[in-house]
Amino acid sequence: MTALAKFLLVGILVIGLPLLGAGAVPATWDEMLELPPRTSYVLHAPFSWLAFVFGCALVLAWVLPFIVQAIRGNCGEDLPPAERHAFPWWGWVGLLMGATWWVLAWTRFPWFSVLQRHTFSPLWFSYILVVNALAHRRTGRCLMLRRPRFFLVLFPVSAVFWWFFEYLNRFVQNWRYVEAHVGPAGEFVSKPLAFAGAEYVIYATLAFSTVLPAVLSTRELLLSFRVFGRSRSFAPIRFSHPKRAAWIVLLLTGLGLACIGWLPDYLFPLLWVSPLLIVVSIQVLWGGRHVFSDIPRGDWRGVVAVAVAALICGFFWEMWNYHSMAKWIYDVPFVHALPVFEMPILGYAGYLPFGLECAALGDVLSPTDGS
Repeated sequence: MTALAKFLLVGILVIGLPLLGAGAVPATWDEMLELPPRTSYVLHAPFSWLAFVFGCALVLAWVLPFIVQAIRGNCGEDLPPAERHAFPWWGWVGLLMGATWWVLAWTRFPWFSVLQRHTFSPLWFSYILVVNALAHRRTGRCLMLRRPRFFLVLFPVSAVFWWFFEYLNRFVQNWRYVEAHVGPAGEFVSKPLAFAGAEYVIYATLAFSTVLPAVLSTRELLLSFRVFGRSRSFAPIRFSHPKRAAWIVLLLTGLGLACIGWLPDYLFPLLWVSPLLIVVSIQVLWGGRHVFSDIPRGDWRGVVAVAVAALICGFFWEMWNYHSMAKWIYDVPFVHALPVFEMPILGYAGYLPFGLECAALGDVLSPTDGS
């Protein structure tokens, strides 16, 4: 199956299946498809200590073994010292751009008011430059220069990729976009986005195009460090009947997506994991390599590196979002507590499977990519 066919099949499933439960969403089609989205129509469940504690325990059960393994591996014999290279000039440009746009994003200068809503994309173009420059500094290579055509393709694919999440969010409304204006007492006051429909699509698409390049460039940087660069056997997981398991996962995921409009408070995690489960299941069924292919022999480096890469990007997404004018805020059922910036702390766990989705999509685009 070609990359385009896989991409189309995933798109059909992700778009089509939630429509089966769309009748349960308490909104008209005009409200669900409005651009930019302004109407709140999903009434979320209140905070639950039981759900919060259970969620924390579940995340720690998955994450702690890898942290312990990383600490043990980092204390062992070192890798041969990597040859250092000069920090490239374009990396300095990225640093200067990033610092400038960060100041502009978090301030409200009257002379900058025309561009105040548009600081997200320049910040992330700067980040991508800097991360690639750091990888080049450590290893003499980076994703941007090592595979320029693949790197450039990531931008338009990333835009389409994130629009899928925007679509799924219409059924659960876990986040929404607002404008943060400074009130009379110096406080930030949230107001609806002032973008027109076409204007919103253009600027949102530009912003969404930075997601995949940022995560996969960060992964390449992380793989240059010892903790990710050593091959160690750790918790190999093998399925005796992988295709049967893939069918079961695909069917359960499809059922969950079909019911997401009926049970948004309980099935909202599928928003983050369903594309990954669908892509990997399809790759297993067609006998292709996938993001988990190295796990049967106990090699978790690629999985952990891209999950951590997404978590790092998630920190910067949330931090830069915090005082920006055009921003997003969250409404997460059951576990909305202890926010770090706008994101409730348990919500950061969603970045871990999201990183795997970025890697899975990278594998679809370029199955021979060894980064």
